[in-house]
Amino acid sequence: MSIPFYKYQGTGNDFVMIDNRQLIFSKNDTKLVKAICDRKFGVGADGLILLENHDSLDFTMVYYNADGNPSSMCGNGGRCIVAFAKELGMIADKTTFEAVDGVHEATVEKGLVHLKMQDVTEIKEFDDHLFLDTGSPHHVQWVADIDAFDVKKEGAALRYGALYGKAGSNINFVEAVDGGYRMRTYERGVEDETLSCGTGATAVALAIHKQNKVSQSSIPLQVEGGQLQVTFEPQEDGYKNIFLIGPAEKVFEGVWKV
Repeated sequence: MSIPFYKYQGTGNDFVMIDNRQLIFSKNDTKLVKAICDRKFGVGADGLILLENHDSLDFTMVYYNADGNPSSMCGNGGRCIVAFAKELGMIADKTTFEAVDGVHEATVEKGLVHLKMQDVTEIKEFDDHLFLDTGSPHHVQWVADIDAFDVKKEGAALRYGALYGKAGSNINFVEAVDGGYRMRTYERGVEDETLSCGTGATAVALAIHKQNKVSQSSIPLQVEGGQLQVTFEPQEDGYKNIFLIGPAEKVFEGVWKV
């Protein structure tokens, strides 16, 4: 059997996309997902995404981490699947689709995908970090000299530590640099640093605002793979109308032979 696939990336966060409207790919085959995502023996990706039919919306997004397991919401993956749906001719410049955390809206404007994220009603503040859920759980911690910081070592220690237990969390490190903000992320499921994390960027932007670092409701963030922007509306009980904005590009396409 041959499975057509498309490779997409959003600020360096890369994904294998499969048009599964005809159910050509088994959602239970986690070994196959892991094999495809393997960077030495497969296509190589941070995750695999299935685009499937939906009864009333434009499509359904089914996301797997590189380890082969289904996972929580992926922001950059959400932006990439919007670009993929546009490539397939399913949508024009606006869409509404369902992901694991609920319904999302998105628009494509001047090559950038604007993805609406879920409202955030709780941000927990601790002495040395913040924790919030932006579709996926995120730990946000300020560090000095982010270039020299050992993200994989320190991120793994927190991800697997007593603080988050077996379920774990994504771990984000952030530093104010040259009037802006840089961030680096250790992603669970990938179990390594990735060049970008969309739900992580969303979490970092809200954490920055929550701690009164800035007053504006639009925050640019420099990630390892490029630039993302997060806009939002502060509320007494959290944040709404949160948008993750950035590029999403097709890299190549091919066929996986099973």
